[in-house]
Amino acid sequence: MTEIQPSRLQNFPISWFAVVMGMTGFTIAWHRAETLFALPVKPSPILLGLTVAIFLVLAGFYLAKAIKYPDRVKAEFGHPVKLNFFPTISIGLILISIAVLPYSATISFGCWAVGAFLHLTFTLYVLSAWLHHTHFEVAHINPAWFIPIVGNILVPIAGVQHASPEISWFFFSIGLVFWVVLLTIIFYRMFFHHPLPAKLLPTLFILIAPPAVGFISWLQLTGEVDAFARILYYSAIFLTLMLMTQVRRFLRLEFFLSWWAYSFPMAAITIATFAMYHQLELAFFKGLGAVLLVLLTLLIVVLAGKTAQAVRRRAVCIED
Repeated sequence: MTEIQPSRLQNFPISWFAVVMGMTGFTIAWHRAETLFALPVKPSPILLGLTVAIFLVLAGFYLAKAIKYPDRVKAEFGHPVKLNFFPTISIGLILISIAVLPYSATISFGCWAVGAFLHLTFTLYVLSAWLHHTHFEVAHINPAWFIPIVGNILVPIAGVQHASPEISWFFFSIGLVFWVVLLTIIFYRMFFHHPLPAKLLPTLFILIAPPAVGFISWLQLTGEVDAFARILYYSAIFLTLMLMTQVRRFLRLEFFLSWWAYSFPMAAITIATFAMYHQLELAFFKGLGAVLLVLLTLLIVVLAGKTAQAVRRRAVCIED
């Protein structure tokens, strides 16, 4: 008897939305570079259109999964790792609002308002799940746990343009406080328990994102590179250097969708470096930003190629 293969839709993972985060960060980084270097070629509008299309396609697939296989979605909500990827949907909207802002304040506001509200909802849900869980263990903790809570730090980047600064301070405060708390727990888990499984090793790059994004948001809220801004930026730079020393270990890993965890943090530190140059006008930061943008571009090309190859081989959207 022929074995009935499960539908790929029912195994469509929520982690797909990490692609949107990476692509949006890539788009914003190129837009900053176009302005900073006065580039004659401007790829960012094309990248923005592609990113929005990817988001809409992924949203359509996941909505179809939710309608046809609600039990699968419920199972992901109860999973100690997958639960933390649901806020990538709201973060995607917030990032799109940042990328769209130079072209349309109205569309940007709509994406930002929906994204911020949705992210606050996810934050409250995830915190409730953590507080009242019965099956989470220290071994389940990994840097992906930053996504639901620390993602709040992103809100002020476009938020200061759309609403009272007090709203942006509210979200920034949530993200900053829980970043410190979760960073302590995650380092405790990595120092004193078993190493992360290979599939989750790329999530180590998520460590870069909170201080890098926090630096950008702090600039939006305060308008200057003060002592705290420097602490955030140089913390992100140190974490980037630390992870770069492990590059051989990462290159040996088998491809998973979790590889997209490399992309947004690299985009964040690139954008932060461009912002540092814009504020201080030191040539070092301009050069470093250019190097990081080249690395980010190569990374996105590799990730896109690996993802396309995995889709063709039906190596994604399969049972874990």
